[in-house]
Amino acid sequence: MFKIRKVDRTNNKGAFFTGEYRNVFKEYGYSETEIEAKVKDTWQQLFFGDEDIRFYHPVSDDMGYITDTGNNDVRTEGMSYGMMMAVQMDEKELFDRLWKWTKTYMWHDSGKYKGYFAWSCALDGSRNAQGPAPDGEEYFAMALLFASNRWGDGAEPFNYSEQAKDILHEVIHKGEDGGEGDPLWDPDNKLIKFVPECYFTDPSYHLPHFYELFSHLGNQEDRQFWSEAAEASRVYLRKACHPVTGLSAEYAHYDGSPEKTKGHQHFYSDSYRVAMNIGLDYEWFRADEWQKEEANKIQNFFANKEDYTKYTLNGRELVRPDYLHNVALIAANAMAALAGDGEAAKKSVDKFWNTPLRRDKRRYYDNCLYFFSLLALSGNYRIW
Repeated sequence: MFKIRKVDRTNNKGAFFTGEYRNVFKEYGYSETEIEAKVKDTWQQLFFGDEDIRFYHPVSDDMGYITDTGNNDVRTEGMSYGMMMAVQMDEKELFDRLWKWTKTYMWHDSGKYKGYFAWSCALDGSRNAQGPAPDGEEYFAMALLFASNRWGDGAEPFNYSEQAKDILHEVIHKGEDGGEGDPLWDPDNKLIKFVPECYFTDPSYHLPHFYELFSHLGNQEDRQFWSEAAEASRVYLRKACHPVTGLSAEYAHYDGSPEKTKGHQHFYSDSYRVAMNIGLDYEWFRADEWQKEEANKIQNFFANKEDYTKYTLNGRELVRPDYLHNVALIAANAMAALAGDGEAAKKSVDKFWNTPLRRDKRRYYDNCLYFFSLLALSGNYRIW
């Protein structure tokens, strides 16, 4: 087990230290048999099921992609999510298919985005955009490091640890010494950006539990940076989340205030992931007891709501958008139970358990969060 530097808590019970992962479903009375069956069946439906439910598509003999079904494209978000799901499920062939497609079509081998990934491609691999979305890079790096530890490195591009370390180098050193391009983390405050050229962030991109692991598994010379980035993100989330409701904006400034010029200053789809990220960080590291308070605030806010809409951060309901991601919100709120406790936590988990996968055109985002929550609450979202 790796020696922690920045996180140093007496009698820490996080899974990183103990190697033990909570099975919240079991704690709330569900049987191991039905939990295991639900995980396996959900995986099968999402990756190999009928056309109205799955989002994974194999290509030729050795590649595959995950479709954002609502936009009919392939995104680094979905590809990196799929890789993380695959390594957690011990599905190496599928992992390699996704990674090879990603490297073939999304990866930049030159220019100001060298080492980054184009965030959106058409289904044939042609690029809809050139720039990166930093949540893709952080998930790619973490999934690759887990793959290296679980399966071992192979020949390029399946030399997983080297590929991950290359990504981790670029995201913080891009543009140094007069080089071309911009880093994905602000070098001064060590907070992840929304895109490399901007100076604000997305609260749901903040994954301090990943950064703690990067500080142990990443490039030796950058380990202190990642340790400090983990602490910076935990402090930042306290600023970005409303002190009463627990809600956060989709985009926000480095001081935590909502970024209003882009129209994403309210609690909506991106924001849902903050609850799941806080839950997983608490499960793995338990470095910040505020996360328990935050999880309880979010779960209590939604505890008695049967229908959802878009909200201001203080909880005022806004005009209902044309489409909602209710299943994603239910899943994310349930995953916060890894940190939360009490009646609202159990209610959120029970509601999630009884919620089916989404089957319509907008199912991709909802079902991604659904499967992550299912893994986490069953004790199967693990550090490898």
